[in-house]
Amino acid sequence: MRMKTILLAAVSASVMMLASPGFAATELTVQRFFGACDADFGTNTDVSKAVGECGIMTSLINKFNADNPDVHVSVTTVEWPGYDQLTAQFASGDAPDIVTIHESVLSDYQSKGLLLPLDDVLKSVGVTPDAFTDAARNGATKDGKIYGLPIDSWTMLYHINMDLFKQADLVNADGTPILPKSVDELLAQAEQFKQKTGKPYFVQNLANETALFTRNLYTYLFQQGSDFFADPKHVKLNTPEAKKVVEMYKTIFAKDYTTKGLDYGGAINAFLAGEGGVQLNGTWVVGDYNAQSETNGTALNKGGYAVYPYPQLFDGAHAQYADGHTWAVSAKEDRTAEQTAAIGKFLKFFTDNDFDWSRTGHLPAVKSIITSDQFKALPHRDTISAVAELGRSLPPEVERQFAIQEIIGEELAAATSGQKDTDAALADAETRINELLANL
Repeated sequence: MRMKTILLAAVSASVMMLASPGFAATELTVQRFFGACDADFGTNTDVSKAVGECGIMTSLINKFNADNPDVHVSVTTVEWPGYDQLTAQFASGDAPDIVTIHESVLSDYQSKGLLLPLDDVLKSVGVTPDAFTDAARNGATKDGKIYGLPIDSWTMLYHINMDLFKQADLVNADGTPILPKSVDELLAQAEQFKQKTGKPYFVQNLANETALFTRNLYTYLFQQGSDFFADPKHVKLNTPEAKKVVEMYKTIFAKDYTTKGLDYGGAINAFLAGEGGVQLNGTWVVGDYNAQSETNGTALNKGGYAVYPYPQLFDGAHAQYADGHTWAVSAKEDRTAEQTAAIGKFLKFFTDNDFDWSRTGHLPAVKSIITSDQFKALPHRDTISAVAELGRSLPPEVERQFAIQEIIGEELAAATSGQKDTDAALADAETRINELLANL
């Protein structure tokens, strides 16, 4: 009897030890961007109470840890986009298990064998490729395999101050904003807006920023049917189509139809203060801007807030540049079966909770979410959901897309402000990019 008691006690102690997260949890390292907000959401596990990219991402990971005591995720938050640090980590053999990577950047790491193809991991937890929207699935697929769990699709949008649009007589009878259908209409409406409100039509972050120039160019090249990356190793930018886009933005700049000298934060503050009609910014601010529109005393509350995809300005198919965020997994030879299984749990959790992430304003990567009544009930989704059909990315074989973005942005910034001739800027951008790609 005494021996039986001892054995039962030993078994009980073992069970308690295995049930203890501190003893039995499988450890995973996760690295992400999206900002730091531990003061507000560091311990929050009620995702419905979280707002914004940082708040929702932080709360989701907190909830995963709380719901899965057999797994413990340690999180490192890096300054956006974090790729210099990630590249150094891979070089030193100290890459995180799971990391946020843009779809446009996956090829940089996948082509070098640094990422784990996820098809088998996802299959093991019941997640199949057909669960994702075409845009999300295509963006995360390289060489026929999925190399990142898509969690959203994002793009740039027209964020509109409806009070100023009303002052400018740019509102339809049904209360929706009048948006241009051509370059000439855009310039005419921008002039009308400036005359009636005394403010610029656009609020743009043009100081020390490159991404906006590049994304705008891609969008309006797509709208003209330009296959500027027909060869993933060779870009064609010194073209009539690209020149039309640059000349349009040069006119906008020269005629003071846009704010000038603002960085990203400054442009957000200017728009929220009612200093212009349309801010060109991404899906990620929809939730925050809508909250502003529901707050008494704010510029967006005065007359309302609206948000739309970029208008079709050129003769061609309505399209615009889009990208997406993914969870990628580093390829590690010494990863245990338990760690791989834990990674599967993490990826399945984010697939199952894609609706909460979509509250940021990003479009869901999961088809069942984007067609759900729950998603459709969120503010402004009736106008921005079209991005799921309009969104286009560069060919997946194109490497160094962030570096290319920097080059184009630098050259177009010089051209737009008049510091450089348009033809020279486009020729230089083309040459610099092709030299970069030739040396890969």
